[in-house]
Amino acid sequence: MSATGKRDFTQGVGFSEVPDGGSVSGTVGEDEVILVRRGDELFAVGAYCTHYHGSLADGLVVGDTVRCPLHHACFDLRTGKALRAPALDPIPCWRVERRGDTVFVREKAPAMPVSVAAVAHPKSVLIVGGGAAGFSAAHTLRQEGYEGPITMLSADDSPPVDRPNLSKDFLAGTAPDEWLPLRPPEYYVEQRIELSLNSRVSAIDIAGRRVTLEGGRQLEFGALLLATGAEPVRLDIPGATESRVCYLRTFSDSRAIVAKVGAAKRVVVVGGSFIGLEAAASLRTRGIEVHVAGLETVPMQRVLGPDVGRFVQSLHESHGVKFHLGATVARLDGTQVTLTDGAKIEADFLVVGVGVRPATALASAAGLTVDRGVAVNEYLETSAPGIYAAGDIARWPDPYSGEKIRVEHWVVAERQGQVAAANMLGKREKYTAVPFFWSQHYDVTLNYVGHAEKWDSIETDGSLSERNCRLRYQAAGRTRAVVTISRDRDSLEAELAMERMKC
Repeated sequence: MSATGKRDFTQGVGFSEVPDGGSVSGTVGEDEVILVRRGDELFAVGAYCTHYHGSLADGLVVGDTVRCPLHHACFDLRTGKALRAPALDPIPCWRVERRGDTVFVREKAPAMPVSVAAVAHPKSVLIVGGGAAGFSAAHTLRQEGYEGPITMLSADDSPPVDRPNLSKDFLAGTAPDEWLPLRPPEYYVEQRIELSLNSRVSAIDIAGRRVTLEGGRQLEFGALLLATGAEPVRLDIPGATESRVCYLRTFSDSRAIVAKVGAAKRVVVVGGSFIGLEAAASLRTRGIEVHVAGLETVPMQRVLGPDVGRFVQSLHESHGVKFHLGATVARLDGTQVTLTDGAKIEADFLVVGVGVRPATALASAAGLTVDRGVAVNEYLETSAPGIYAAGDIARWPDPYSGEKIRVEHWVVAERQGQVAAANMLGKREKYTAVPFFWSQHYDVTLNYVGHAEKWDSIETDGSLSERNCRLRYQAAGRTRAVVTISRDRDSLEAELAMERMKC
Protein backbone atom coordinates (compact mmCIF):
# COMPACT_ATOMS: atom_id res chain seq x y z
CA MET A 1 0.00 0.00 0.00
CA SER A 2 1.08 3.56 -0.69
CA ALA A 3 0.92 6.49 1.73
CA THR A 4 -2.59 7.23 0.41
CA GLY A 5 -3.80 3.78 1.46
CA LYS A 6 -4.11 2.59 -2.16
CA ARG A 7 -2.18 -0.28 -3.67
CA ASP A 8 1.20 0.55 -5.11
CA PHE A 9 1.15 -0.62 -8.71
CA THR A 10 4.94 -0.58 -8.92
CA GLN A 11 4.94 -3.49 -6.44
CA GLY A 12 2.65 -5.54 -8.65
CA VAL A 13 -0.98 -6.62 -8.69
CA GLY A 14 -2.48 -9.97 -9.57
CA PHE A 15 -3.80 -10.20 -13.13
CA SER A 16 -7.00 -11.85 -11.91
CA GLU A 17 -7.61 -8.92 -9.53
CA VAL A 18 -8.30 -6.65 -12.49
CA PRO A 19 -11.83 -7.37 -13.78
CA ASP A 20 -12.17 -7.82 -17.52
CA GLY A 21 -13.82 -4.65 -18.83
CA GLY A 22 -13.21 -2.91 -15.50
CA SER A 23 -10.48 -1.30 -13.46
CA VAL A 24 -8.73 -1.14 -10.10
CA SER A 25 -7.30 1.97 -8.46
CA GLY A 26 -3.80 2.49 -7.18
CA THR A 27 -0.75 4.71 -7.32
CA VAL A 28 2.53 5.07 -9.14
CA GLY A 29 4.71 7.29 -7.00
CA GLU A 30 2.59 10.32 -6.18
CA ASP A 31 0.22 9.80 -9.12
CA GLU A 32 -3.18 8.19 -8.79
CA VAL A 33 -3.71 5.66 -11.54
CA ILE A 34 -6.33 3.17 -12.69
CA LEU A 35 -5.33 -0.17 -14.16
CA VAL A 36 -7.80 -1.25 -16.83
CA ARG A 37 -8.14 -4.69 -18.36
CA ARG A 38 -9.63 -5.62 -21.72
CA GLY A 39 -9.23 -9.33 -22.34
CA ASP A 40 -5.52 -10.02 -22.05
CA GLU A 41 -4.56 -6.37 -22.54
CA LEU A 42 -3.87 -3.99 -19.67
CA PHE A 43 -3.70 -0.19 -19.62
CA ALA A 44 -2.56 2.18 -16.90
CA VAL A 45 -3.91 5.73 -17.13
CA GLY A 46 -4.53 8.76 -14.94
CA ALA A 47 -7.36 8.29 -12.47
CA TYR A 48 -9.18 11.55 -13.16
CA CYS A 49 -10.89 13.23 -16.07
CA THR A 50 -9.19 16.39 -17.29
CA HIS A 51 -12.50 18.25 -17.44
CA TYR A 52 -13.96 18.45 -13.90
CA HIS A 53 -11.76 15.82 -12.25
CA GLY A 54 -14.35 13.04 -12.40
CA SER A 55 -13.17 9.66 -11.12
CA LEU A 56 -12.52 7.40 -14.10
CA ALA A 57 -12.57 4.40 -11.76
CA ASP A 58 -16.33 5.00 -11.58
CA GLY A 59 -16.61 5.38 -15.34
CA LEU A 60 -17.37 2.93 -18.12
CA VAL A 61 -14.82 0.99 -20.17
CA VAL A 62 -15.94 0.70 -23.79
CA GLY A 63 -13.52 -1.09 -26.09
CA ASP A 64 -10.18 0.70 -25.90
CA THR A 65 -11.70 3.74 -24.18
CA VAL A 66 -12.88 4.89 -20.78
CA ARG A 67 -15.75 7.34 -20.23
CA CYS A 68 -16.05 9.79 -17.35
CA PRO A 69 -19.15 9.39 -15.15
CA LEU A 70 -19.63 13.13 -14.60
CA HIS A 71 -20.05 14.60 -18.07
CA HIS A 72 -19.33 11.68 -20.43
CA ALA A 73 -15.89 12.71 -21.68
CA CYS A 74 -14.10 9.82 -23.41
CA PHE A 75 -10.40 8.91 -23.45
CA ASP A 76 -8.27 6.52 -25.49
CA LEU A 77 -6.72 3.94 -23.15
CA ARG A 78 -3.77 3.40 -25.48
CA THR A 79 -2.71 7.02 -25.90
CA GLY A 80 -4.64 8.96 -23.25
CA LYS A 81 -6.08 11.20 -25.99
CA ALA A 82 -9.33 12.98 -25.19
CA LEU A 83 -11.63 11.61 -27.86
CA ARG A 84 -14.83 13.39 -26.89
CA ALA A 85 -15.62 16.64 -25.19
CA PRO A 86 -16.11 18.11 -22.69
CA ALA A 87 -12.55 17.00 -21.88
CA LEU A 88 -10.04 18.43 -24.35
CA ASP A 89 -6.76 17.51 -22.67
CA PRO A 90 -5.34 13.96 -22.55
CA ILE A 91 -4.89 11.83 -19.46
CA PRO A 92 -1.39 10.47 -18.71
CA CYS A 93 -0.44 6.87 -19.52
CA TRP A 94 2.06 4.46 -17.99
CA ARG A 95 3.83 1.42 -19.40
CA VAL A 96 2.45 -1.89 -18.13
CA GLU A 97 4.50 -5.06 -17.78
CA ARG A 98 3.13 -8.53 -17.04
CA ARG A 99 5.23 -11.26 -15.51
CA GLY A 100 3.29 -14.46 -15.26
CA ASP A 101 0.20 -13.66 -13.23
CA THR A 102 1.59 -10.41 -11.80
CA VAL A 103 1.19 -7.01 -13.41
CA PHE A 104 3.55 -4.08 -12.79
CA VAL A 105 3.08 -0.46 -13.78
CA ARG A 106 6.37 1.09 -14.82
CA GLU A 107 7.41 4.51 -16.09
CA LYS A 108 5.09 7.20 -17.42
CA ALA A 109 4.74 7.17 -21.19
CA PRO A 110 5.86 10.25 -23.14
CA ALA A 111 3.23 12.83 -24.03
CA MET A 112 1.03 11.99 -26.98
CA PRO A 113 2.53 13.40 -30.19
CA VAL A 114 0.48 15.72 -32.36
CA SER A 115 -1.31 13.81 -35.10
CA VAL A 116 -0.37 14.21 -38.73
CA ALA A 117 -3.04 16.12 -40.59
CA ALA A 118 -5.34 14.02 -42.75
CA VAL A 119 -5.83 14.02 -46.50
CA ALA A 120 -7.18 17.52 -47.07
CA HIS A 121 -5.34 20.70 -46.18
CA PRO A 122 -7.50 23.80 -46.61
CA LYS A 123 -5.38 26.85 -47.22
CA SER A 124 -6.98 28.52 -44.19
CA VAL A 125 -9.78 27.93 -41.70
CA LEU A 126 -12.16 30.65 -40.60
CA ILE A 127 -14.39 30.09 -37.56
CA VAL A 128 -17.33 32.41 -37.00
CA GLY A 129 -18.19 32.18 -33.31
CA GLY A 130 -16.28 32.14 -30.03
CA GLY A 131 -18.26 29.55 -28.08
CA ALA A 132 -17.96 25.84 -27.43
CA ALA A 133 -18.15 24.66 -31.05
CA GLY A 134 -15.75 27.28 -32.36
CA PHE A 135 -13.13 26.73 -29.68
CA SER A 136 -13.20 22.94 -29.84
CA ALA A 137 -12.87 23.08 -33.61
CA ALA A 138 -9.78 25.30 -33.44
CA HIS A 139 -8.28 23.13 -30.70
CA THR A 140 -8.95 19.94 -32.68
CA LEU A 141 -7.42 21.33 -35.86
CA ARG A 142 -4.13 21.93 -34.09
CA GLN A 143 -4.30 18.58 -32.25
CA GLU A 144 -4.74 16.86 -35.60
CA GLY A 145 -1.65 18.54 -37.02
CA TYR A 146 -3.19 21.26 -39.18
CA GLU A 147 -0.54 23.93 -39.77
CA GLY A 148 -2.47 26.49 -41.79
CA PRO A 149 -3.93 29.80 -40.54
CA ILE A 150 -6.85 29.59 -38.12
CA THR A 151 -8.93 32.68 -37.40
CA MET A 152 -11.75 32.85 -34.85
CA LEU A 153 -14.17 35.74 -35.18
CA SER A 154 -16.08 36.16 -31.94
CA ALA A 155 -18.84 38.68 -31.27
CA ASP A 156 -18.11 38.37 -27.53
CA ASP A 157 -15.82 40.73 -25.66
CA SER A 158 -13.99 37.92 -23.83
CA PRO A 159 -12.16 34.78 -25.00
CA PRO A 160 -14.06 31.46 -25.02
CA VAL A 161 -15.25 30.54 -21.53
CA ASP A 162 -16.77 27.59 -19.71
CA ARG A 163 -20.32 28.73 -20.44
CA PRO A 164 -22.18 26.19 -18.22
CA ASN A 165 -20.43 27.76 -15.24
CA LEU A 166 -21.94 31.17 -15.96
CA SER A 167 -25.29 30.15 -14.48
CA LYS A 168 -23.83 27.68 -11.99
CA ASP A 169 -20.71 28.03 -9.83
CA PHE A 170 -19.54 31.42 -11.12
CA LEU A 171 -22.91 33.04 -10.57
CA ALA A 172 -23.16 31.33 -7.18
CA GLY A 173 -19.81 32.84 -6.17
CA THR A 174 -17.96 29.54 -5.78
CA ALA A 175 -15.86 29.81 -8.96
CA PRO A 176 -13.47 32.75 -9.41
CA ASP A 177 -13.04 34.64 -12.66
CA GLU A 178 -9.81 32.84 -13.54
CA TRP A 179 -11.60 29.49 -13.71
CA LEU A 180 -13.85 30.58 -16.56
CA PRO A 181 -11.59 30.95 -19.64
CA LEU A 182 -11.17 27.67 -21.51
CA ARG A 183 -7.56 28.62 -22.17
CA PRO A 184 -5.28 31.48 -21.07
CA PRO A 185 -4.37 34.23 -23.58
CA GLU A 186 -0.96 32.71 -24.31
CA TYR A 187 -2.62 29.55 -25.61
CA TYR A 188 -3.90 31.35 -28.69
CA VAL A 189 -0.45 32.78 -29.36
CA GLU A 190 1.30 29.43 -28.89
CA GLN A 191 -1.20 27.61 -31.09
CA ARG A 192 -1.19 30.34 -33.74
CA ILE A 193 -4.93 30.88 -33.48
CA GLU A 194 -5.91 34.44 -34.33
CA LEU A 195 -8.73 35.27 -31.93
CA SER A 196 -10.56 38.44 -32.91
CA LEU A 197 -13.03 39.63 -30.26
CA ASN A 198 -15.94 42.04 -30.75
CA SER A 199 -15.97 40.95 -34.39
CA ARG A 200 -19.26 40.50 -36.19
CA VAL A 201 -19.56 39.07 -39.68
CA SER A 202 -22.09 40.89 -41.86
CA ALA A 203 -21.95 38.74 -44.99
CA ILE A 204 -20.59 35.50 -46.44
CA ASP A 205 -19.61 35.27 -50.10
CA ILE A 206 -19.78 31.53 -50.79
CA ALA A 207 -18.52 31.70 -54.38
CA GLY A 208 -15.71 34.11 -53.52
CA ARG A 209 -14.76 32.18 -50.36
CA ARG A 210 -14.66 35.30 -48.20
CA VAL A 211 -16.54 36.97 -45.37
CA THR A 212 -17.16 40.65 -44.74
CA LEU A 213 -17.06 42.04 -41.21
CA GLU A 214 -19.01 44.98 -39.90
CA GLY A 215 -16.83 47.91 -40.84
CA GLY A 216 -15.97 46.48 -44.25
CA ARG A 217 -12.93 44.29 -43.55
CA GLN A 218 -12.85 41.13 -45.67
CA LEU A 219 -11.23 37.78 -44.94
CA GLU A 220 -10.76 34.85 -47.29
CA PHE A 221 -11.09 31.23 -46.23
CA GLY A 222 -10.37 27.74 -47.44
CA ALA A 223 -12.85 26.14 -45.06
CA LEU A 224 -15.46 27.86 -42.92
CA LEU A 225 -17.20 26.85 -39.70
CA LEU A 226 -20.37 28.66 -38.70
CA ALA A 227 -20.73 28.46 -34.93
CA THR A 228 -22.76 31.58 -34.24
CA GLY A 229 -24.73 29.92 -31.44
CA ALA A 230 -28.00 31.28 -30.16
CA GLU A 231 -29.28 34.56 -28.78
CA PRO A 232 -31.58 35.02 -25.78
CA VAL A 233 -35.22 35.73 -26.47
CA ARG A 234 -35.71 39.31 -25.31
CA LEU A 235 -38.95 40.53 -23.79
CA ASP A 236 -40.59 43.87 -24.39
CA ILE A 237 -41.53 44.82 -20.81
CA PRO A 238 -43.33 48.16 -20.38
CA GLY A 239 -41.47 50.42 -17.98
CA ALA A 240 -38.25 48.38 -18.09
CA THR A 241 -34.82 49.89 -18.58
CA GLU A 242 -31.63 48.10 -19.61
CA SER A 243 -30.17 48.55 -16.13
CA ARG A 244 -33.10 46.72 -14.56
CA VAL A 245 -33.32 43.70 -16.89
CA CYS A 246 -30.53 41.13 -17.21
CA TYR A 247 -30.05 38.28 -19.66
CA LEU A 248 -27.56 35.47 -19.18
CA ARG A 249 -25.59 34.23 -22.17
CA THR A 250 -22.05 35.65 -22.06
CA PHE A 251 -19.35 36.12 -19.46
CA SER A 252 -20.17 39.84 -19.47
CA ASP A 253 -23.82 39.03 -18.77
CA SER A 254 -22.94 36.89 -15.77
CA ARG A 255 -20.50 39.46 -14.41
CA ALA A 256 -23.14 42.17 -14.78
CA ILE A 257 -25.53 40.15 -12.62
CA VAL A 258 -22.83 39.50 -10.03
CA ALA A 259 -22.10 43.23 -9.92
CA LYS A 260 -25.76 43.94 -9.07
CA VAL A 261 -25.98 41.25 -6.40
CA GLY A 262 -23.97 43.14 -3.80
CA ALA A 263 -26.65 45.80 -3.36
CA ALA A 264 -29.64 43.58 -4.11
CA LYS A 265 -32.06 41.94 -1.69
CA ARG A 266 -34.68 40.52 -4.04
CA VAL A 267 -34.68 39.33 -7.67
CA VAL A 268 -37.38 38.11 -10.03
CA VAL A 269 -36.31 35.38 -12.46
CA VAL A 270 -38.56 35.36 -15.51
CA GLY A 271 -38.89 31.88 -17.01
CA GLY A 272 -38.73 28.42 -15.50
CA SER A 273 -36.11 27.17 -17.99
CA PHE A 274 -32.88 25.39 -17.14
CA ILE A 275 -30.94 28.64 -17.36
CA GLY A 276 -33.56 30.49 -15.29
CA LEU A 277 -33.71 27.91 -12.52
CA GLU A 278 -29.94 27.44 -12.41
CA ALA A 279 -29.65 31.20 -12.00
CA ALA A 280 -32.29 31.08 -9.26
CA ALA A 281 -30.29 28.42 -7.39
CA SER A 282 -27.08 30.41 -7.72
CA LEU A 283 -28.68 33.63 -6.49
CA ARG A 284 -30.21 31.81 -3.51
CA THR A 285 -26.73 30.50 -2.71
CA ARG A 286 -25.70 34.14 -2.45
CA GLY A 287 -28.55 34.82 0.00
CA ILE A 288 -30.75 36.79 -2.40
CA GLU A 289 -34.54 36.39 -2.14
CA VAL A 290 -35.67 34.88 -5.44
CA HIS A 291 -39.09 34.83 -7.09
CA VAL A 292 -39.63 32.82 -10.29
CA ALA A 293 -42.39 33.85 -12.70
CA GLY A 294 -43.20 31.52 -15.56
CA LEU A 295 -46.08 30.78 -17.91
CA GLU A 296 -45.73 27.04 -17.29
CA THR A 297 -48.00 25.41 -14.72
CA VAL A 298 -45.08 23.14 -13.82
CA PRO A 299 -41.45 24.23 -14.38
CA MET A 300 -39.67 22.40 -17.21
CA GLN A 301 -42.67 20.15 -17.80
CA ARG A 302 -42.28 20.33 -21.57
CA VAL A 303 -38.74 18.93 -21.42
CA LEU A 304 -38.79 16.68 -18.34
CA GLY A 305 -42.44 15.89 -17.71
CA PRO A 306 -44.64 16.84 -14.72
CA ASP A 307 -43.07 14.57 -12.08
CA VAL A 308 -39.51 15.80 -12.58
CA GLY A 309 -40.79 19.35 -12.99
CA ARG A 310 -42.60 19.21 -9.65
CA PHE A 311 -39.52 17.65 -8.04
CA VAL A 312 -37.32 20.50 -9.28
CA GLN A 313 -39.88 23.03 -8.10
CA SER A 314 -40.06 21.49 -4.62
CA LEU A 315 -36.26 21.41 -4.48
CA HIS A 316 -36.12 25.13 -5.14
CA GLU A 317 -38.96 25.83 -2.73
CA SER A 318 -37.06 23.98 -0.01
CA HIS A 319 -34.30 26.55 -0.55
CA GLY A 320 -36.71 29.48 -0.25
CA VAL A 321 -37.53 30.20 -3.90
CA LYS A 322 -41.08 31.50 -4.42
CA PHE A 323 -42.88 30.50 -7.61
CA HIS A 324 -45.52 32.46 -9.52
CA LEU A 325 -46.63 30.00 -12.20
CA GLY A 326 -49.02 30.63 -15.03
CA ALA A 327 -47.89 34.25 -15.11
CA THR A 328 -45.15 36.43 -16.51
CA VAL A 329 -44.12 40.06 -16.14
CA ALA A 330 -46.68 42.60 -17.34
CA ARG A 331 -44.81 45.80 -16.47
CA LEU A 332 -42.09 47.32 -14.33
CA ASP A 333 -42.51 50.49 -12.28
CA GLY A 334 -39.25 51.30 -10.55
CA THR A 335 -38.71 48.41 -8.17
CA GLN A 336 -42.27 47.14 -8.45
CA VAL A 337 -42.84 44.17 -10.76
CA THR A 338 -46.43 43.58 -11.84
CA LEU A 339 -47.28 40.11 -13.13
CA THR A 340 -49.95 39.24 -15.68
CA ASP A 341 -52.09 37.74 -12.91
CA GLY A 342 -52.04 41.05 -11.02
CA ALA A 343 -49.52 40.04 -8.36
CA LYS A 344 -46.96 42.70 -7.39
CA ILE A 345 -43.39 41.96 -6.25
CA GLU A 346 -40.71 44.35 -5.10
CA ALA A 347 -37.45 43.47 -6.85
CA ASP A 348 -34.09 45.12 -7.40
CA PHE A 349 -33.77 43.68 -10.92
CA LEU A 350 -34.97 40.92 -13.26
CA VAL A 351 -33.11 37.98 -14.76
CA VAL A 352 -34.85 36.82 -17.93
CA GLY A 353 -34.44 33.24 -19.11
CA VAL A 354 -37.28 32.40 -21.47
CA GLY A 355 -35.29 30.57 -24.12
CA VAL A 356 -32.97 31.31 -27.03
CA ARG A 357 -33.18 31.46 -30.81
CA PRO A 358 -30.49 30.09 -33.14
CA ALA A 359 -28.49 32.84 -34.83
CA THR A 360 -29.15 31.74 -38.42
CA ALA A 361 -29.59 35.11 -40.15
CA LEU A 362 -26.03 35.15 -41.51
CA ALA A 363 -26.36 31.66 -42.98
CA SER A 364 -29.76 32.42 -44.46
CA ALA A 365 -28.57 35.63 -46.09
CA ALA A 366 -25.66 33.72 -47.64
CA GLY A 367 -28.06 31.32 -49.31
CA LEU A 368 -27.35 28.28 -47.14
CA THR A 369 -30.24 25.93 -46.50
CA VAL A 370 -31.95 26.89 -43.24
CA ASP A 371 -34.74 24.76 -41.77
CA ARG A 372 -35.33 25.43 -38.08
CA GLY A 373 -31.55 25.75 -37.90
CA VAL A 374 -28.74 25.53 -40.41
CA ALA A 375 -29.22 22.24 -42.24
CA VAL A 376 -26.14 20.00 -42.26
CA ASN A 377 -25.48 16.43 -43.36
CA GLU A 378 -24.02 13.63 -41.25
CA TYR A 379 -20.57 15.20 -41.67
CA LEU A 380 -21.87 18.58 -40.40
CA GLU A 381 -21.36 20.12 -43.82
CA THR A 382 -23.94 22.69 -44.97
CA SER A 383 -25.52 22.92 -48.40
CA ALA A 384 -22.29 24.60 -49.59
CA PRO A 385 -19.18 22.38 -49.84
CA GLY A 386 -16.41 23.34 -47.46
CA ILE A 387 -18.74 25.28 -45.17
CA TYR A 388 -19.71 23.57 -41.92
CA ALA A 389 -22.04 24.42 -39.06
CA ALA A 390 -21.89 23.25 -35.46
CA GLY A 391 -23.47 23.98 -32.11
CA ASP A 392 -26.79 25.65 -31.38
CA ILE A 393 -27.46 26.56 -35.01
CA ALA A 394 -26.86 23.13 -36.56
CA ARG A 395 -29.75 20.81 -37.44
CA TRP A 396 -28.39 17.38 -38.27
CA PRO A 397 -29.66 13.86 -39.09
CA ASP A 398 -29.63 11.97 -35.79
CA PRO A 399 -28.92 8.28 -36.46
CA TYR A 400 -30.64 7.06 -33.30
CA SER A 401 -34.01 8.74 -33.73
CA GLY A 402 -33.89 8.83 -37.52
CA GLU A 403 -34.96 12.47 -37.36
CA LYS A 404 -33.27 15.81 -37.99
CA ILE A 405 -32.70 17.52 -34.69
CA ARG A 406 -31.14 20.66 -33.25
CA VAL A 407 -29.88 20.68 -29.66
CA GLU A 408 -28.83 23.71 -27.60
CA HIS A 409 -26.32 22.15 -25.23
CA TRP A 410 -22.66 22.75 -24.45
CA VAL A 411 -21.30 19.21 -24.84
CA VAL A 412 -23.12 18.75 -28.15
CA ALA A 413 -21.57 21.97 -29.46
CA GLU A 414 -18.07 20.94 -28.38
CA ARG A 415 -18.38 17.50 -29.94
CA GLN A 416 -19.71 18.91 -33.17
CA GLY A 417 -16.81 21.34 -33.32
CA GLN A 418 -14.43 18.39 -33.01
CA VAL A 419 -16.13 16.44 -35.80
CA ALA A 420 -16.40 19.45 -38.11
CA ALA A 421 -12.67 20.09 -37.67
CA ALA A 422 -11.83 16.48 -38.48
CA ASN A 423 -13.92 16.68 -41.65
CA MET A 424 -12.25 19.88 -42.75
CA LEU A 425 -9.12 17.72 -42.83
CA GLY A 426 -10.76 15.12 -45.03
CA LYS A 427 -11.52 12.47 -42.43
CA ARG A 428 -15.18 12.00 -43.41
CA GLU A 429 -16.22 11.33 -39.83
CA LYS A 430 -19.95 11.05 -39.23
CA TYR A 431 -21.44 12.86 -36.26
CA THR A 432 -23.13 10.08 -34.28
CA ALA A 433 -22.73 11.16 -30.65
CA VAL A 434 -25.83 10.85 -28.47
CA PRO A 435 -26.81 14.29 -27.08
CA PHE A 436 -25.91 14.83 -23.42
CA PHE A 437 -26.28 17.66 -20.93
CA TRP A 438 -26.37 18.20 -17.21
CA SER A 439 -28.23 20.70 -15.05
CA GLN A 440 -27.19 21.62 -11.53
CA HIS A 441 -29.60 22.79 -8.83
CA TYR A 442 -27.98 23.23 -5.40
CA ASP A 443 -26.55 19.80 -4.56
CA VAL A 444 -28.65 17.94 -7.13
CA THR A 445 -27.46 17.26 -10.69
CA LEU A 446 -29.69 15.94 -13.46
CA ASN A 447 -27.96 14.11 -16.31
CA TYR A 448 -29.85 13.85 -19.59
CA VAL A 449 -28.89 11.63 -22.55
CA GLY A 450 -30.80 11.38 -25.80
CA HIS A 451 -33.37 13.75 -27.24
CA ALA A 452 -37.08 13.42 -26.56
CA GLU A 453 -39.21 16.18 -28.04
CA LYS A 454 -42.25 13.96 -27.46
CA TRP A 455 -42.96 10.81 -25.49
CA ASP A 456 -45.94 8.66 -24.65
CA SER A 457 -44.71 7.24 -21.35
CA ILE A 458 -42.07 7.76 -18.68
CA GLU A 459 -40.68 4.71 -16.90
CA THR A 460 -39.22 5.48 -13.46
CA ASP A 461 -36.75 3.31 -11.56
CA GLY A 462 -35.90 4.53 -8.06
CA SER A 463 -37.19 7.57 -6.21
CA LEU A 464 -37.22 11.24 -7.14
CA SER A 465 -37.87 12.23 -3.52
CA GLU A 466 -34.82 10.27 -2.43
CA ARG A 467 -32.80 11.86 -5.25
CA ASN A 468 -31.75 8.52 -6.67
CA CYS A 469 -33.50 7.46 -9.85
CA ARG A 470 -33.49 6.79 -13.56
CA LEU A 471 -36.32 7.88 -15.87
CA ARG A 472 -36.79 6.55 -19.41
CA TYR A 473 -38.76 8.74 -21.84
CA GLN A 474 -40.33 6.36 -24.34
CA ALA A 475 -42.18 6.77 -27.61
CA ALA A 476 -43.61 3.90 -29.65
CA GLY A 477 -41.77 1.40 -27.46
CA ARG A 478 -38.33 3.00 -27.85
CA THR A 479 -36.35 4.92 -25.27
CA ARG A 480 -35.77 8.44 -26.61
CA ALA A 481 -34.03 9.92 -23.56
CA VAL A 482 -32.86 8.98 -20.07
CA VAL A 483 -32.65 11.28 -17.07
CA THR A 484 -30.70 10.21 -14.00
CA ILE A 485 -30.09 11.60 -10.54
CA SER A 486 -27.21 10.07 -8.53
CA ARG A 487 -26.88 7.29 -11.11
CA ASP A 488 -23.95 8.31 -13.24
CA ARG A 489 -23.19 4.76 -14.34
CA ASP A 490 -26.76 4.32 -15.57
CA SER A 491 -26.40 7.49 -17.60
CA LEU A 492 -23.24 6.20 -19.28
CA GLU A 493 -24.84 2.84 -20.00
CA ALA A 494 -27.91 4.54 -21.49
CA GLU A 495 -25.68 6.60 -23.78
CA LEU A 496 -23.87 3.45 -24.95
CA ALA A 497 -27.13 1.57 -25.52
CA MET A 498 -28.40 4.42 -27.72
CA GLU A 499 -25.17 4.46 -29.70
CA ARG A 500 -25.56 0.74 -30.31
CA MET A 501 -29.26 1.12 -31.17
CA LYS A 502 -30.22 -1.16 -28.28
CA CYS A 503 -32.85 0.98 -26.54
